[in-house]
Amino acid sequence: MNKASAYSSIQQHPNNIVEEYGFLVKRIAHHLLLRLPASVQVDDLIQSGMIGLLDAARNFDGSKGASFETYAGIRIRGSMIDEMRRGDWVPRSVHKNGRSIATAIDKVEKRTGSDAKDTDVAEELDVSLNEYHAMLMDVNSGHILAVEDLTANDEDGYSICEGEQSSPSAVMTDARFQAALAECIKTLPERESLVLSLYYDEELNLREIGEVLSVSESRVSQIHSQAMHRVRSRMHAWLDD
Repeated sequence: MNKASAYSSIQQHPNNIVEEYGFLVKRIAHHLLLRLPASVQVDDLIQSGMIGLLDAARNFDGSKGASFETYAGIRIRGSMIDEMRRGDWVPRSVHKNGRSIATAIDKVEKRTGSDAKDTDVAEELDVSLNEYHAMLMDVNSGHILAVEDLTANDEDGYSICEGEQSSPSAVMTDARFQAALAECIKTLPERESLVLSLYYDEELNLREIGEVLSVSESRVSQIHSQAMHRVRSRMHAWLDD
């Protein structure tokens, strides 16, 4: 059976797709759960993820070159995030703090010409170092934020590029953005770049990353949050278009 026939069969039999790729939904759900408040239940993530999986099965086009698992993973994660955002469970103060941190990092780095340290950002925000670390923790648990989420800008500063087929010009723009984003990540401080790589590429959780770096899970969360805000501050020219 060729690829087109195989996915035609899956589209006609939804139970097949759930049985074969249900593991992917569960894996993504548990990975996201580590970044969410305790009130969020993994079963809710899995339920919305299954909707994304079935949507992926209906819309997958094998001629585009991507594997079904890659395409489904994007749709599953997007469906989970969309459902969480519809719940509006993130306080506006968290959104405000996220924007403030990115702005402070940008100001410090423009002024000094070097990577902004924790102490520099805290001073720019006029808060103590402990208060700054608490802000990072709050923002990191309040946003479902990944590198690919930085491809668009909404009122909270972050959004997901989900939706229908992109136009050729949109695809070209996204490709240029991804190239610029990859270069930006290379400029991050070594520890921040490593945390992003272990979390998004290797799919380690925060506890596992802490074991690799010999730091606490909460410190990993702070490093991750600061890394994402540093990326945002350095990519503002793209994000504000």
